Amino acid sequence: MQKKDADYEMLKKLIHQKLGFNCEQYKDSHFKRRIDVRLRATNSKTYGEYVACLQTDRNEFPELMETLTVNVTNFFRNPEVYDVIEKQVLPAIIKAKSTGLRSIRIWSAGCSIGVEAYSIAMLLKHLLGDDFKRYSIKITGTDIDKESLARAQRGVYSRMEVKDVRPAFLNKFFTKEGNDYVINDELKKITQFKKQDLISGPKMSGFDAVFCRNVTIYFEKELQEKLYMDFYNALSKDGFFVMGKTETLLGPSKDTFKPFNSKERIYQK
Repeated sequence: MQKKDADYEMLKKLIHQKLGFNCEQYKDSHFKRRIDVRLRATNSKTYGEYVACLQTDRNEFPELMETLTVNVTNFFRNPEVYDVIEKQVLPAIIKAKSTGLRSIRIWSAGCSIGVEAYSIAMLLKHLLGDDFKRYSIKITGTDIDKESLARAQRGVYSRMEVKDVRPAFLNKFFTKEGNDYVINDELKKITQFKKQDLISGPKMSGFDAVFCRNVTIYFEKELQEKLYMDFYNALSKDGFFVMGKTETLLGPSKDTFKPFNSKERIYQK
């Protein structure tokens, strides 16, 4: 093995040890692109130099984690998807739950700073109106990045992050504090955020909808196939799966999910 390759392997091992981040499942090209951002930032010419930097500068690991998990995120991203969710997906779930326990369970996988989970929470509150309290609603956001999860729990967002929130929702569901917008307690009560590795973490189940958008694009094909079946198994009967616009069902999941709205990448169990 050439020294460059050995250094790269050493770097991946170090990241796994220190950050619990499984580099092996990511496409090499994507992974290297993210790593190169930190090489440039630390003036490291090689992977070996960057390993040395990580071993001497304890502030570099958080920076690296941020770079590895960063994604552009704001409320109601891809409004056309949320339009179908508001007008068709959530009403179907609510209708199916209108008797009995009235329990609604939704999973936002790879939730980052929580904007997707809270976007869904706003729509549910809006659709249910006065009936909201008659339902037991739990929206679970999971991610591997502790910083993002802490932000999701705080529920404090910038003007840029709330730019696509409709004005009525902004007035109703947020409190303005200085330049920040804070999610109200009613929505915080129905959301929970926890650390979960989609790849090696425990399997989850019992959901009426699973959202995993623009997360699997970074994974190798075999892993994507496995994850899509994990999501299938995480759903209750007739549950919905919402994926990213650039993602496609692969392997067995192609035949097990039925299309609900293929254009917006929404499928049903």
